[in-house]
Amino acid sequence: MEQAGITVYGAYWCPDCRRSKTFLSDRQIPYRWVNIEEDKEGEAHVLRRNAGKRIIPTIEFADGSVLAEPSNAELARKLGLRTEVPRTFWPLIVAGAGPAGLTAALYAARDAVDALLIENGAVGGQAMRTLAYENVPGFPDGIAGAELADRLRRQVQRFGGEFLEAAAVTGLRRQAGRHVVVTDSGAEYACHALLLATGSQYRRLEAPGEEDFIGAGVHFCSTCDGPFYQGRRIAVIGGGASAAEEALHLTQFASHVTVLVRGDAFKASPAVVEKLLAADKVSVRFHTVVTAFQGAGGRLRALATHNARSGATEDLAVEGAFVFVGLAPNTAFLRATPVLTDEWGFVVTGHELAHTPQGLARYGSRAPLMLESSVPGIFAAGDARAGSVKQVAAATGEGAAAALAVSAYLKAT
Repeated sequence: MEQAGITVYGAYWCPDCRRSKTFLSDRQIPYRWVNIEEDKEGEAHVLRRNAGKRIIPTIEFADGSVLAEPSNAELARKLGLRTEVPRTFWPLIVAGAGPAGLTAALYAARDAVDALLIENGAVGGQAMRTLAYENVPGFPDGIAGAELADRLRRQVQRFGGEFLEAAAVTGLRRQAGRHVVVTDSGAEYACHALLLATGSQYRRLEAPGEEDFIGAGVHFCSTCDGPFYQGRRIAVIGGGASAAEEALHLTQFASHVTVLVRGDAFKASPAVVEKLLAADKVSVRFHTVVTAFQGAGGRLRALATHNARSGATEDLAVEGAFVFVGLAPNTAFLRATPVLTDEWGFVVTGHELAHTPQGLARYGSRAPLMLESSVPGIFAAGDARAGSVKQVAAATGEGAAAALAVSAYLKAT
């Protein structure tokens, strides 16, 4: 991920550098990374640009301008991302601009329902990070995740959908008969109907050292960070479809990829597994768990592993580790709200609410609409919804269904 236009000067031990790199990577914005601990010319450049002060990250842009230790909001403004809108009320607000949210906004906009999409990460969500989809209907040769996201975005904009980018939903309340969404900047936007399409993110192992080396050897996206490991030894942790596919992709860069699988087999399509096991650069260790991430000089250097079958332990020397051990919904902001979630944080909707003691308490005589949550007028679709199948085609279908349900709700209120 290199482009002469943006250069990030920093150090591997610097948490603000990791935050800025993550912000750029999440949005698929190319940049050049200069570690001033190893590059003395880079360090001297930082000192020159900051009046003799060693401030990191220092981010230099193609126009020659510099941001020193910027916040995410400052970065967003510099990159031209829309972080505020003057209008404070919308018939529909969509929290999340992945495939489900984008499709819902498209259907709503075509139905003359003004919709605002609020997205904290890259428009396209997890789909943006996927190298290629081979199973999206209508694309016989496959389609890159970034291209699919861009096409959906342009479709939404064509019909008048509005985007609020680099903004996270942090709160939700009911006021004067409307739902009020609060963002991390403190801005508030009201709506008649709200669609929760916040998607999911890769789970972490929560092993010692993992947090310390995120962005400095520990990663969750091969398309974002794989190019940094050209000719290096890395590990992929996980045994599902994502782990197998990402491991194959990483063979384009790494000298060797060791895949660590907790169980005794992959949970992925036979075709992908066959291709992975046949790859010269790949070795697979089953029954293996990572017990700690070890490093030196602010960089990951090894993984402490344990074989559950043999009992053997080993420190596996690697320069990078890519973690793919499942998904967690982006719904933490719902914990203090009446929106019902299951034990994992996924939003419960529709007829499933009838199986919970409190799910239908707010509905009175009517039943919840399809994809409607425990709060009337708040819907959920895509990866954040309990029972969703975590596939792009299904997410777009749920987005369309949610928009139709929202339309029915708005007409009845």
